[in-house]
Formats: sequence, structure tokens, C-alpha cells
Amino acid sequence: MLAILYGATRSASAFSSTKPSVPWRNWSGGVVAFPKARFSATSEEQLADFMASTNGAVRPVGSGHSFSPLVPTDGHLIVIDQLAGLLDHDSKTLTATFGAGTRLGDIGRVLEAAGQAMFNLPDIDRQTLAGATATATHGTGIAFKCLSGYVNRLRLVTPSGDLLDVDAASDPDLFNAARVSVGALGIVTRMSLRNRLPFRLKQKSWVEKTEDLLDAFDEHAAVYRHFEIFPLTHSDYAIALSTEETDDPVKNPPATPEEEAAFDEAMRGWMAVAPGERRPLVNALAEQIEPSERIDASYKILTNIRNSRFNEMEYSVPIAAGAPCIKEILKTISDKKIDVVFPLEYRYVSRDDTWLSMSSGHEDHASISIHRTASQDYRPYFDLIEPIFWKYGGRPHWGKIHSLGADQLSKLYPEFERFLEIRASLDPQGRMLNDHLRKLFGVTT
Repeated sequence: MLAILYGATRSASAFSSTKPSVPWRNWSGGVVAFPKARFSATSEEQLADFMASTNGAVRPVGSGHSFSPLVPTDGHLIVIDQLAGLLDHDSKTLTATFGAGTRLGDIGRVLEAAGQAMFNLPDIDRQTLAGATATATHGTGIAFKCLSGYVNRLRLVTPSGDLLDVDAASDPDLFNAARVSVGALGIVTRMSLRNRLPFRLKQKSWVEKTEDLLDAFDEHAAVYRHFEIFPLTHSDYAIALSTEETDDPVKNPPATPEEEAAFDEAMRGWMAVAPGERRPLVNALAEQIEPSERIDASYKILTNIRNSRFNEMEYSVPIAAGAPCIKEILKTISDKKIDVVFPLEYRYVSRDDTWLSMSSGHEDHASISIHRTASQDYRPYFDLIEPIFWKYGGRPHWGKIHSLGADQLSKLYPEFERFLEIRASLDPQGRMLNDHLRKLFGVTT
């Protein structure tokens, strides 16, 4: 049974923070919504009261960094920006509780001051904690779960306005469903994370033949704390990135304007050549890239600033299928002469016990990402590559572009039907659904 922590007042309150809305767009600009209004709660109690005393569709929104249409609604957008910041921490258990609207990029320095650090972080840290965990966002490393795997307690405002504290002891089923929920069970307002003592990382990058890196990938993944590669399209090379703990002093100078300009110029040079003739040029430029090294606090090394807007598709496949899958993708890009200069991304992620993460279950997974600049139509490229992921048993990243629905997803996730049961019990009226979620969960009413 769910233990109700807070019963919301059922009065028909007038909420001053509900305002006529303007169109909403996600980070890449590829997803647009026209909500009736936005509601920005200043407290969990106010949010619970709003949910209890209103009806109609609602969708939570964080930083808008998902590329899939998880947010769009013609009802209310629920903004959780004000439910943010460090709420509590324990130096003995190395746990910390944050408001769910906290941006990942704001957590590192605060945790460091409290004598803690997150085990891992994704490549981009603009997401809110709620949005990143709801979509099973992950970092790199065979020893590390997605972010949701480090959540040990959360608070959930249900569609009816009840406020629940949930952990593995109080309600293990709801806990395993709510840690990766795509915002379909209610609105998460706070999360407690398992952490570790602060640490420093040394990251090295170099260029090597893609085939050689794939052949040695398991060895590198076992030796380094983090290891990933970025295969260059229309090329025989990839950029390798290894990361390990160190006590060496900080050495992390920013890229100079000249370095950034040189990279931009190289990219423009690639694009000026037809895809079928590009390989010799890209190979020659790749061979000129010098190895690099940087050292800094973990949260400064694990994440990067990505100013160039793009759209992304990401699938995970069983590790044994990882190398064959990415090789087929690279061959398809070459054979079909697809005009794309964005590198692919290839890494390992540890299994976890949530119900709907890309790596949930009994085996670790390889994660493969493809990208398209936001100014270009991604559909022809992504439509061509997506069936390759299916061929190798791929699961889609919930926050990235994909075309799967309930029929396919139910075969990929052993606990899918149990998730649907919990969703229906918490939200029988379907307040938290939009067209995209109805497709994901097979809801037709």
C-alpha cells in the first residue's frame, strides 16, 4: 500500500502563478507545444493543492533537453524550477536530497562543499534532476548505472494531489517504476541520491583506427573508470576518451579561440566535399589531431558545454551486439553516402533494477548515439538507421528521438506491463498523458 505523506487541500484555489501561456520549444527547437497555461509551484504543498483542485491534462517540464515529445500538451505545463537546491545531506551515509528542479550543472559545486560527489554524470548537465532520471539519462562506464540507479528515495505528487514519499522499503514496485517514469506517474518534487567522497579525474583523448578501438574496447572499458569512443563518419578513425581517478594537480585550461576556430574550419571543409569523396580528407585531418589531457574535479571533467544545437537518437543494445551494430551503422552511412559530419558516440552502461531504463535487467548494455544538427531535417537519416538498432535488440533512450510504441516496447522490457498497471492506478483519468505517451503505453482512450 502507498503511504500518503500529505493529503492536499481540495479547495478550488486561485493560483497566481497560472498565467496565459506562450508557445514552448525544446532545447533543439524541434519540438513545439501550445499549452493552455504554465504553473510554477513555489512549494510541494502548493503543487499538490493545484493537482487536487484542478482537472485536465498536465505535463511536467524541466530544461526541455529531451528531443522526444515528452512535454507537449494543450493543458498545463508544470514548471518545477522553484523546487530546486540542496535540501539535506548526511556526511555519514554520503547521501544528499535535492529539489527535483535542480539542474545537474548546479549540483557538483554544492555537493563538493558538502564533502560529497555524484558517482557519475552525463555528457551534458543542463537537464533537471527530475528530467534526467525520468528518462534514464546516463553517463559512461561499465561499472556505473544510469542516474536513476543512484536514487534511494523520492517524493511524488500524484495526479490526484497526494504527496508520497517512496523508497525501496516502503513500496519497491512504485520505487522501481517511479525512478524512470517519463513523467507518467505524477510529478517528482525531490530526490535523495547516494554519493561518494569528492574525487579528481584525469581525462585523455587520442585518435585511433575505429576497428582497433572496437577490438580493444572491452579491455579499455575494464581498465579505465570511463571509456568511450566517437567514430568519425566517412572515416576510418575515431576519437577515444579515457578517464581515470587521479591525485595529480588540476590542469584544465579552456580551449583557445584559435583551437575552436580551427575545428570549425575543419568541419566546414568536410561539409564542402561530397560524402562519397570525404573519407581521404577526414582521415588526413583525423591523423593530425594531437592527444590531449586534462585534470579537474570529477563534475568538471564528466560534463561538457554543447553550444551547437542538434537532435539525437540513442539506443542501447546488449554488449555482445554493440560492435556489430555500430559497424553496420557506419557502413550504412558510408554506403548510402549520408551527408552527416557529427561523430557517433559509443559507450557501456551498467545494468540496473529500475523497470524502464535502457539497461534494466540482467545484462550490461552498449549505448550508441547518432546526431543531426538542429538546422537539418533529421528524419531521413534517423529513419534509415533506426531499424539497425531494432535488428540488434535495441532499447530507445526515452529522451531521444525514436518511433517505437507499446507493442514493440512491451517485448523489450520484462516489467512493462507492471509499469502500465501502476500508471493506470495512479492516473486513471490519464491527466499525465499526451499523444506521445499514449503511443508508448498503448492508451487509446
